Amino acid sequence: MKGYLHLENGESFEGALPLNGQETFAKGEVVFFTGMTGYQEVLTDPSYKNQIIVFTYPLIGNYGINEFDFESKKPHVAGVIIYETKDSHSHYNGKHSLKQYLAKWNVPLLTHVDTRAVVKRIRVEGTMQAVISNEPFVKVEAQTTVLNPVKDVTCTQIETFGSGDMHIVLVDLGYKKSILQSLLDRGCKVTIVPYTTSHKVIEELHPNGVVLSNGPGDPKAVQDYLPTIRKILEQFPTLAICLGHQLVALSLGGDTKKLKFGHRGANQPVTDLVSNKVFITSQNHSYVVDEDSLTGTGLQARFKNSNDGSIEGMAHCEYPILSVQFHPEAHPGPAESSWIFDEFIGKNCNSRREKIYA
Repeated sequence: MKGYLHLENGESFEGALPLNGQETFAKGEVVFFTGMTGYQEVLTDPSYKNQIIVFTYPLIGNYGINEFDFESKKPHVAGVIIYETKDSHSHYNGKHSLKQYLAKWNVPLLTHVDTRAVVKRIRVEGTMQAVISNEPFVKVEAQTTVLNPVKDVTCTQIETFGSGDMHIVLVDLGYKKSILQSLLDRGCKVTIVPYTTSHKVIEELHPNGVVLSNGPGDPKAVQDYLPTIRKILEQFPTLAICLGHQLVALSLGGDTKKLKFGHRGANQPVTDLVSNKVFITSQNHSYVVDEDSLTGTGLQARFKNSNDGSIEGMAHCEYPILSVQFHPEAHPGPAESSWIFDEFIGKNCNSRREKIYA
């Protein structure tokens, strides 16, 4: 069946939709992901909520879907656009094909699209609203209101994992399972709380530190939670990842802005301004912290993107805060950034361990 990607600017791209009764309509912001692998993690990353993903690599799905690499219990993408995929897959852990998995969750899949042309259009005009449809003509309206997709991906109740001596509260803005696992691997006890949890409740959990997770959407859509985040930052050692990093800046008086087409992929080089080392990171974000807005906040850049110079992480001159725009729980290589968790636990949490409740 013929299918189409319709863009907000009036352009359309033809492709093919599956003939299996699967959903043929999706609406969302169209973005592109440059990784050759990792599609299973992308599909189940809550940060992609309400987005239509264009995979730039021409063949997606060749190693199938396994039972281990899910970042959440279900896919969050609005739709998927690829050039080619196969019904078969080849990997000893593979249980399902990409087509089977998307069909199970009724996520529209548009194939045989000129993904190079789509990506070039996004790079020139920026991310925009789009529609996947079997109709050749669809008018796509611009998004005029600020949505809060965090409320759709956060947990609904408090839950604890592990039993280590180091107790970390993970504020769920749409967290990836790999973040939880990274903390558990380091012997932490982790309590996951909804992002609307009050400072008082978090304080009563007596954590040694707090992690503000990744999540979807515009950070300014969760302005109501900023006073709570500021209280957390003033009391507890804090590690903030992706959306959490942006909220740290906003809560202390900084500002954020939207990139033209964002950073999404497993090949983003980042420079640590302390060690002057460069490492390759996995990223997924549309918004960045405006460096000029940090004056007077106590925050300063700790990491920068080696390509465009945008802020990739911050530290505070007084509070034990470490924030990163990239994903330290991901492992794109060759020089990994998972040491961010070790620095947070070993330096920030341990140094304040005896002082928090004094």
